[in-house]
Amino acid sequence: MSTPPLIAVTGSTGAVGGRVARDLAARGIPQRLLVRDASRAPSLGGAEVHVARYSDADAARAALQGVETLFMVSASETADRVEHHRTFVEAAAAAGVRSIVYTSFFAAAPDAVFTLGRDHAATEEVIRGSGMSWTFLRDNFYMDMMELFAGDDGVIRGPAAQGRCSLVSRSDVAATAVSVLLDPAAHADTAYDLTGPEALTLAEVAEKISAVRGHPVRFVDESLDEAYASRAAFGAPRWQVDAWVSTYTAIASGDLAAVSDDVRRVTGRAAQSFDEFLGAVS
Repeated sequence: MSTPPLIAVTGSTGAVGGRVARDLAARGIPQRLLVRDASRAPSLGGAEVHVARYSDADAARAALQGVETLFMVSASETADRVEHHRTFVEAAAAAGVRSIVYTSFFAAAPDAVFTLGRDHAATEEVIRGSGMSWTFLRDNFYMDMMELFAGDDGVIRGPAAQGRCSLVSRSDVAATAVSVLLDPAAHADTAYDLTGPEALTLAEVAEKISAVRGHPVRFVDESLDEAYASRAAFGAPRWQVDAWVSTYTAIASGDLAAVSDDVRRVTGRAAQSFDEFLGAVS
């Protein structure tokens, strides 16, 4: 009977968790991948696959038996995400997990302007009270998403005004996570703010995308009323629309403008700039 892996990774079918899982596999480190659908799990050397949803306490507890360190990617956005997180964290503690590395959000707080940042703050509190040691990776908005903010007409619309945001790349978040997972004791009970090296307005983001991609992208600052009206056609529930709109109002507030050196402190290399990111994916 094989020795259970010490590290469990969630989100391996996604962008950040997938990078983490591939990096660990490339280093020859055994891991256990927790997924909702085994058919979508990546095929990686040294990786076991277990099926467990965050909301299924029994499956999660069974899947985490023998795991010492858990990389927990935040669940997909739902109205009851915090309760799913709570169930999973409690299952991890019951299974004997010793440390948890959680992807939180920059400026997470109970009254965060970005409404989903409140979910992350609530989850952090659950983890702090779980008895496990913890590391929070508080990612700012991803550089990887910025081009998707533009509509088919090449316009990024939202009430961000001239606010700035210290965007971070998913690859830098994953690299930071791997560094922590390799030595969790060195990062125990610590929160890291993960940002790029500069804070940009959305107008500057649009200009940089235009320059690299060769097609025009521009930013249009909306009022709150305009922002809600322009998103009404999607028929999304109110909590989801609030999250979409507050993406921009959080930038406008200045809460997301601070620049941190935590990526370099943890990984030993500087975080990507937005220009470098665009060049790398061109």
